[in-house]
Amino acid sequence: MSISMMVTILKASCFLILTVISIPSNLFICCAFLHTRLIEAKLTPADVILCHLALVNLASTFTRSFSQMLTAFGYWSIYDDFGCKMVLFFFRMSKTLSIKLTCLLSTYQAVLIAPATSILDSLKLKIPKYLQHIIFSLYVFSFVFSVHLILYSSSTLINNTIPLYTFNYEYCYVTYPNYTFFISIGLSLFFRDFAFILLMAVMSCYILVLLYQHGTKVKSLRSSDHGSSGSRPEAKASHAVVTLVVLYTLFFGVDNVIWLYSLTTVRVAPLISDVRIFFSVLYVSVCPVVVIATNPKVRGKLNVSKLKRLPSSTDTSSSTV
Repeated sequence: MSISMMVTILKASCFLILTVISIPSNLFICCAFLHTRLIEAKLTPADVILCHLALVNLASTFTRSFSQMLTAFGYWSIYDDFGCKMVLFFFRMSKTLSIKLTCLLSTYQAVLIAPATSILDSLKLKIPKYLQHIIFSLYVFSFVFSVHLILYSSSTLINNTIPLYTFNYEYCYVTYPNYTFFISIGLSLFFRDFAFILLMAVMSCYILVLLYQHGTKVKSLRSSDHGSSGSRPEAKASHAVVTLVVLYTLFFGVDNVIWLYSLTTVRVAPLISDVRIFFSVLYVSVCPVVVIATNPKVRGKLNVSKLKRLPSSTDTSSSTV
């Protein structure tokens, strides 16, 4: 077996696994929050953000992971020019939204557990009040930063020759007109992502400091059980948010480093794009697993579905005796 064949099989397997994990898990999260909204007629701000994040993850899976998987299996001409423009545009928009929503989630969690003396305390009422406006502005912001892909994407090449300043995704191509556009757009995307990753890292460190101070205070009072009972849900939610931020920083950190390297070449090889996209899509598959494992509402829906299946399986087994 040749090396190229092994790489193709590995690529197909990796993106297939990510797709199989991402689609049902993100769909389950969306359905769980939708059911909660219909039954209880209320979602917390964190739940609303997580629901939008799950929708964005689904968009990333369908537009990029699914496309990469089909390409690895040999389906090259899966889109025309319009299809390429839409697929790359919606993936870039969903990726940008993923950064913004994760940053918003970490910021809100830091505000939620901040003490009354903190400068963040003034945001405790403002974020829930203007949450829909904030999320809408994030969608608009992501749209603006992604619209360039509609202008420069195509499914075919002239004379089958890859021109300079081109990102080759095998099923689609993004060709910038000159070096100025290539480097300016690339660096603007890099520094935009870096700024939001830095902000969510700062908020996560702030959360960890508050949790450490709280734990130290509880131990000094020698009333750990009674003293931590009131803040236990917030502490668990904070740990879950920090976990998401750490994973995001790790996966998208690698993604952005490879992206920065790509800007030093005039023709970006498909293998480099594949590795970068893999780490980008990896987050949208791991994120829902973390949410399902740590969010009480989502986990509760999963337990309810298991309990509903249990009586039917019991009846079936008893009828066969």
